Amino acid sequence: MTFHHKKHLFFDLDHTLWDFDKNSALTFDKIFKLNNLDIDLNTFLEVYVPINLQYWKLYREEKIDKKSLKFARLNDAFKALGIEVSTRLIHKLSVDYITHLSTFNHLFPGTIELLEYLQPNYILHIITNGFKEVQHGKLNQSKIDHFFQTVTNSEMVGVKKPNPKIFNHALQMAKATKEESLMIGDNLEADVMGAINFGMEAICFNYHKETLASDITGVDHLLELKRYI
Repeated sequence: MTFHHKKHLFFDLDHTLWDFDKNSALTFDKIFKLNNLDIDLNTFLEVYVPINLQYWKLYREEKIDKKSLKFARLNDAFKALGIEVSTRLIHKLSVDYITHLSTFNHLFPGTIELLEYLQPNYILHIITNGFKEVQHGKLNQSKIDHFFQTVTNSEMVGVKKPNPKIFNHALQMAKATKEESLMIGDNLEADVMGAINFGMEAICFNYHKETLASDITGVDHLLELKRYI
């Protein structure tokens, strides 16, 4: 199956173009040093990463708010590691993390090459659940903002992917129809099934090597997308 007939391509940002895991690890390394915390980074990340993913799932499902997510993911990680950290310091770390996150801007291999390849033939857009105060910084600092005609952020819409309202809002901003649009993202629930259930076709950037259903198109490397679009 190919998607050459599409006109509008909608990309997720974190974990799809912007290498969230690498940039997040570098940010924690920086803020631990800034706050004189002697914590082994790898040990912390082993505990923190799955906790963070679980909280983001709750956030997508509107079960917690942004403020709770920022505090609880750190608090739970420190508790799990048996490290005593004051509430005041956890709040400071949560602010420092957001402040410094977009100063690291590693992209997935092939991102620039892919966007340069696509730009002459498609209109490119972003749909992201990430916090509005950092997403534009990530796009600007990583020097990929000029590739995208529109950026739809969940906080603009008041709901998050996979809610169909965010896809509808993105199409309205782009002046696009479902039939001429394609969603590309790493998250099977939010990006791929969210788009499909809305009526848009989708491709999964499956860098985490999940087992995909036979009717889901997936790629392990961004440049593999050239086969389909």
